[in-house]
Amino acid sequence: MSYAVKEIFLTLQGEGMQAGRRAVFCRFAGCNLWTGREKDRPKAVCTFCDTDFVGTNGDHGGRYEAETLAARIADLWGEGERPLVVLTGGEPLLQVDEALVDALHARAFEVAVETNGTCVAPPGIDWICVSPKAGAEIVQRSGNELKLVWPQPAIDPAELASWSFDHFLIQPMDCAMRDEALAASIDYVMANPKWRLSLQAHKAAGLR
Repeated sequence: MSYAVKEIFLTLQGEGMQAGRRAVFCRFAGCNLWTGREKDRPKAVCTFCDTDFVGTNGDHGGRYEAETLAARIADLWGEGERPLVVLTGGEPLLQVDEALVDALHARAFEVAVETNGTCVAPPGIDWICVSPKAGAEIVQRSGNELKLVWPQPAIDPAELASWSFDHFLIQPMDCAMRDEALAASIDYVMANPKWRLSLQAHKAAGLR
């Protein structure tokens, strides 16, 4: 299989339970909830995405086979223990398969994925983060962390809390009303201690 990759880069994980950890991010092109084009945003299922996942023209972007993609990711990691790759998008599970996971495991990587939950994760992924979007049918209802961008009035967090995840996180939406989103997220976590506040530390630090 050939994978369409927007960009690959070495950085620090900025969100969720693994925030602050060194990681190679591999961003796959394409998504099933928005085309990535501004003219289509008003009619998209996900209207608040802040990521460019269109095309393959980013750093180290292109078309890859499983072994060549895993090798490129390993080259970017370089030396160091506990190698971590975060497969993201767009929606990575439109493309990620068992062959790629196996190729990354063969290079000793812990494989994490950040997904909207509309596709079932292939076997072998070590860390599954699901970020559900209102109006989308979520089929991946188990994993390591559920990260809810907030507020999304059409989603009831109490319903999500019954799903099979190790960690439940509320993350303020990065939008024009971000102060209000932060306040609403804090209020929800204070009232519902099963949930934990997640902030986008990479933006505060000036990282990708």
